[in-house]
Amino acid sequence: MIADGCRLYIITPETFDLHTFPDALTRALDAGDVAAVQLRLKNSDDDVWKRTIDALRPVSKSRAVPFLLNDRADLVVAAGCDGAHVGQTDMPAREARRLMGPDLTLGVTCKSSFDLAQRAVEEGADYVAFGAFFPSTSKQVTNLADPEILRRWSQRKALPSCAIGGITAANLAPLVQAGANLLAIIGGVWNHAEGPAAGVRAINAAIKSAMG
Repeated sequence: MIADGCRLYIITPETFDLHTFPDALTRALDAGDVAAVQLRLKNSDDDVWKRTIDALRPVSKSRAVPFLLNDRADLVVAAGCDGAHVGQTDMPAREARRLMGPDLTLGVTCKSSFDLAQRAVEEGADYVAFGAFFPSTSKQVTNLADPEILRRWSQRKALPSCAIGGITAANLAPLVQAGANLLAIIGGVWNHAEGPAAGVRAINAAIKSAMG
């Protein structure tokens, strides 16, 4: 999932039509490099989660793209997923790691805090997520993070970093240049005027350009 340089990390919208979305995800993953897919379903019951995983996980698996769940580390193993991402108000990272075991991927939201990131390292995270760096349509943002935190974190070489929050092809360059290993993106893919495949192509082109 994480390699040298910087890669796109696709997050699903919170709501979508399960009849048509697998095809949209297929087009997105076939359009270019994607490090992972994260399923993000806020306020949905277990049945919705399980039906959605059953519909989308095979799309990712067939393309060797890791499929992670937002918050629901308790569903990961039974559903055959590749890991989970937890926020500061979700399940504690240590509990998520206990539920998933040592080998699956765990990401932890750390806002713009070195202390939270260091705690995530201690609690078994595989990557730490900083943000939001730009205003976001998926959640209310009160304090924007400074890309400098990515630069400082990359110098420590502790764990890979993920940047999140309002990232698009047009504004991602400073995050790549500051050392982000992953760019977690929702709207920049799914709200692209020409569709998600075009969104993936645009983001990958912008990452390549920013890396020089």
